[in-house]
This record gives sequence, structure tokens and C-alpha cells, in this order.
Amino acid sequence: MFGKRTLLFLLSSFIIFSCTPAAQVPQEVVNVYATSAAQPWLTELYSCAGKVSVALNVTADEPDIFLRIGEPETMVSPVYKIDEEEILIVTNRESSIQNLTLQEAQDLFALGDPSAQVWVYASGEDLQIVFDQLVMKGRSVTSLAKLAASPQQMSDLLNAEKDAVGILTKHWKAGMVREAFSAGFVPVLAVTKEGPQGVVLNLISCLQK
Repeated sequence: MFGKRTLLFLLSSFIIFSCTPAAQVPQEVVNVYATSAAQPWLTELYSCAGKVSVALNVTADEPDIFLRIGEPETMVSPVYKIDEEEILIVTNRESSIQNLTLQEAQDLFALGDPSAQVWVYASGEDLQIVFDQLVMKGRSVTSLAKLAASPQQMSDLLNAEKDAVGILTKHWKAGMVREAFSAGFVPVLAVTKEGPQGVVLNLISCLQK
């Protein structure tokens, strides 16, 4: 009888031990952020994170990796090119504006046009900064221009309003719109707080492939 009780105790202990979940190794978390123009590469970053089993936390508060297009006006942190992007002036398909020269593009955004509604971004946005560098070259945007909050909103406006003309990147061009001018290509950059190591280095290397 005693032997049976001992066997039952041992069996019960084995079942309890077997059902106890194994200790989970904490997953490393990397803080990341992307400007609205660089959102397509944030999607790629999530794909890279899945390959190396890293969790991403999207935050603008001192991210480990910050994605943007074009070089910042002052560079105090390490930057790494992960791709390049084309900057475009885009119009609605029914707009009379098309095939602009650089001078005509400057005049359109500096002086306005009775037949067009010019749309731009806030002056601090990376897409507006590179547009000013490549196209405006020191000239100011007309006060009649309207502000779009993001490339997605700009794309929606250009598709919906017949007189709209604005700025998009190649990745954000969608729908029934027309390229009126190509301002050229700029680098897509990953900015880090310090020289990348460990999983941050692995993620940037993945983005560069």
C-alpha cells in the first residue's frame, strides 16, 4: 500500500513539473521612429526585426534607429544610407500643368499659379527640406500654398482635386496622378544615437541588403 502511495506522489509531481511553463527569455526591444515620408522603410524594418527576433517599439523619444529621407541640416549622430528615393512634383491627371523645367517649378512654388493650388509640407519635414534644397534653392514658397500633414494626405489631395499640385516621393505616388517634374534622388538614412552594435547593427545591415 505504501508503495502505491509513493508511486502516486511521484507521478503527480512529474505531471505538475511537466505542466510548468519554461521560463521565457525576455525579447530585446529596439526603439525606432520614421518620418512620414520614410514610412515604407519602417515596414521593411519590421520585416528585418522578425528575422532576428527583436521587438520594435515605435517612439519619437530618443529612438535607437530613426529613419528619414535626405541628409539632416546638421549631422551630430551616425547616419547610414539604406536606400534612395526620388523627389517628384506631382499633379492631378486633369491639371494643365505638366513637364516643368526647374525654373518653371521654382516659379510655380514661389509665385503660385492662377490655375493651380500648390500644396507643400511644414518647413521642418524632411521631404520639404530636400525639396527646398533641390528645387527652391533659397527661394521661399508662396504664402498661398496649403499645408499637407503627410505624404498620404498629399497623395489623396492630388487624386481628388483637379487643380492640385504638390510634392511626393516615388514610393508615395499612387492613383491617377501625373509626374510633372523630377527633382532628383536623395538618400534614405538610418540615424542612430551612437555607433550601432548588436541587434541595432543587425537591423541596419538587413535594411541595406
